[in-house]
Amino acid sequence: MTIIPTDLRNEMSQSYLEYAMSVIVGRALPDARDGLKPVHRRILYAMHELGMAPDRPFRKCARVVGDVIGKYHPHGDTAVYDALVRMAQDFSMRECLVDGHGNFGSVDNDPPAAMRYTECRLTALSRDSLLQDIEADTVDFGDNYDGSQQEPLVLPARLPQLLLNGSSGIAVGMATNIPPHNPAELIDGVTALIDNPEISTLELMQHIPGPDFPTGALILGKDGIREAYTTGRGSVTMRGVAEVETIQRRGSNIERDAIVVTELPYQTNKAGMIEKIAEMVNDKRLEGISDIRDESDREGMRIVIELKRDAYPQVVLNNLYKHTPLQCNFGMNMLAIVDSEPRILTLKDSLQTFLDFRIESIERRTRYELNKAEERDHILQGLLRALSNLERVIALIRGAADAATAKTQLQEEFELSDRQADAILQMQLRRLTALESEKIQAEHDDLTIKIADLKDILNRRERILDIIKSELVELRHQFGSERKSRIHLDEGDIDDVDLIENREIVVFMTEQGYVKRLDIEAFDVQGRATRGKAGTRMKEDDAVEHFFACRSHDTLLFFSDRGVVYTLSGYKVPRGSRTSRGLPLLQLLPISREEKITSIVPVSEFTDDEYLVMLTQGGFIKKTALSAFANVRSNGLIAISLEDDDQLRWVRRARPEDDVILGSRQGMGIRFSTDSDQLRPLGRATRGVRAMSLNEGDSLVNMDIICEQSLIPDPENEGSYLDPWILIITKSGYGKRTAIDEFRCQNRAGKGVTATKFRQDDDEIASLRIVNSDDEVLVVTSRGIVIRQRAQDISSQSRMATGVRVQRLDDDDAIAAVTIVPAAMAEGDEDEEGAEVEEAVETVAE
Repeated sequence: MTIIPTDLRNEMSQSYLEYAMSVIVGRALPDARDGLKPVHRRILYAMHELGMAPDRPFRKCARVVGDVIGKYHPHGDTAVYDALVRMAQDFSMRECLVDGHGNFGSVDNDPPAAMRYTECRLTALSRDSLLQDIEADTVDFGDNYDGSQQEPLVLPARLPQLLLNGSSGIAVGMATNIPPHNPAELIDGVTALIDNPEISTLELMQHIPGPDFPTGALILGKDGIREAYTTGRGSVTMRGVAEVETIQRRGSNIERDAIVVTELPYQTNKAGMIEKIAEMVNDKRLEGISDIRDESDREGMRIVIELKRDAYPQVVLNNLYKHTPLQCNFGMNMLAIVDSEPRILTLKDSLQTFLDFRIESIERRTRYELNKAEERDHILQGLLRALSNLERVIALIRGAADAATAKTQLQEEFELSDRQADAILQMQLRRLTALESEKIQAEHDDLTIKIADLKDILNRRERILDIIKSELVELRHQFGSERKSRIHLDEGDIDDVDLIENREIVVFMTEQGYVKRLDIEAFDVQGRATRGKAGTRMKEDDAVEHFFACRSHDTLLFFSDRGVVYTLSGYKVPRGSRTSRGLPLLQLLPISREEKITSIVPVSEFTDDEYLVMLTQGGFIKKTALSAFANVRSNGLIAISLEDDDQLRWVRRARPEDDVILGSRQGMGIRFSTDSDQLRPLGRATRGVRAMSLNEGDSLVNMDIICEQSLIPDPENEGSYLDPWILIITKSGYGKRTAIDEFRCQNRAGKGVTATKFRQDDDEIASLRIVNSDDEVLVVTSRGIVIRQRAQDISSQSRMATGVRVQRLDDDDAIAAVTIVPAAMAEGDEDEEGAEVEEAVETVAE
């Protein structure tokens, strides 16, 4: 025994490299030419050898597996059967290559029946697009694993199978994941590449817009597709198809909203997804779902997710997209074997590789047919020569001693080849008739034309391309189908806001900076002059300062006394109960302890035709385009330039045709227009102009906007309006509605007119707001007592009246803030909830 010294490092490196390449080329990765891995290719070829055509009876899968293992694929039967099963699953393959009969598994990941029970045969697609012409020397054959038989190294594919059904596999150090595509689109893409070899990948995407999964579903956005097609790698977002339906609950006549899922993303386990949803509902990670059941049958998929009465269907659906496999990504990695090496392919690379292979296959088939035609014509030429010298041929044969002598004499006499001489000697006597002679001549003439045509095909590339196009058109007509997956241009990214109900909320903020939100249903409508309910709990030295209604999806603009604006989404304000204190604003916004929020403006949409009107404590006013605040930095943005002793106090939204009305604590009010004559638009970092002249000791208390679009003229009194009204509420709890026409439009910087009289000498205006008759009013005291009442329940009185009692107050309490709940918002609560507001209040209180 001889010991050979070997460097272990080099031996391990070489051996592992050989092993890796064996796995890559011989097992895990598909060939870019026919799109098949070796196991799939061997299964299809074995079925072809067994005669399992689509027009023949089914045969047992066990027979196919046995032949594949015994002849071509020396691996376990489970691996072969699993590969065969997948080619028969219409939810795994865009176009099935095997026609299965029996249980071949399901989308619920149920296993197939044993191979001894199931049956199979080839589909028409496999026969016509993969195995056609395989006997015409179109592809190379090689020895099988034991050298006893020959097997094709690649199948003569007529369709780009690599993209048609895709492929997935994990090799050593690399993996492939190619999605399936629509056959008609692929044929159009190859045709476009034939017509224009310089076509770009982006231009090809006009014919092949994206993958087409067998389970349908939606593909969100084109960026991932474009990246994958141009670089070979990318991620495609898939989303199941779901609709909101109104159904009747089982065993009752109660109607409920339900989310019905009819299509799932590719390779999603339906049973596993349902189990995951149920688990998340039980763990309280998904809210709003009361029941889930699978109603799928032979007619199609139907997963019913029944919702609770107070659930928002779109929010629940967004949560399902975010947290369950109902929306997932398909990571495209277009890796395949090209020239015996793994290579990342773009869309054009894949089609070009297929086209080059198809051209080679046509050339080999044509050359094979040409050789056959020339061989046959060579025989016919010898027969025709013999027929033209029939008497001499017969005499020569009769005079010969034996067949070998006759053959030699024929070759010498008539200059014939061995094959021609053999054909003459084997010719039957009936071929000597005149009719048979004419047939031989006609066949020779036809072969002469065919040979010339075949040579022309080999000499002209455009002829080959025309043949490929004609075959593709035929396949498109036979196997083309509509897309199953629809591409949505929306990228489908689900932000946090998509997972939140766009509910009507009320936001509280105290003087010491505690902020919280409540659902507006927490306060029921009460009568005038009642006490109200607690809206927040505060420290003894704290009081409610800001109080307004908005929606949870609104952007809240927080304006500080320093003239800086910060932003926060409504749903990001911490939710609290009616008796909770809230969370310090310092934890939500990057403000200092010395900085104070003086105004909060909710914005649903930043439009170009709206402005923000800002008023300072010193009486300076200006308007700035709302769009200037669409992108506020995380550390804030300067909204207004202030003098050293001034503060920004009030900010309201307005349009150029609107009017602004200001109120002072001593009961004065002024109204003027916001057009360019009175208030010209200014940039953010500007101071503004004088708004109102105040008496000594007086100060501004509020500002509101009279919207021109909301004015409803009184048909009986010219110059008067039915809506809106000016709502004035004093610190002591008295209030009134005063007609807008009682406040005439003046020039800016005037003293204004009397807005109200007071019943007590120490009383003052707490709020001056614009309100419609069908609106509701939320009033909060400095101790956090809230009352919600209809605006029309507050009496309409003149400017010189003192008003009626709006809220009954304790001795040490006073009105702190007032907010208006628009009628549409208030009515929406009742419509969406489907129950009395009082019931909601009791639920919140509990």
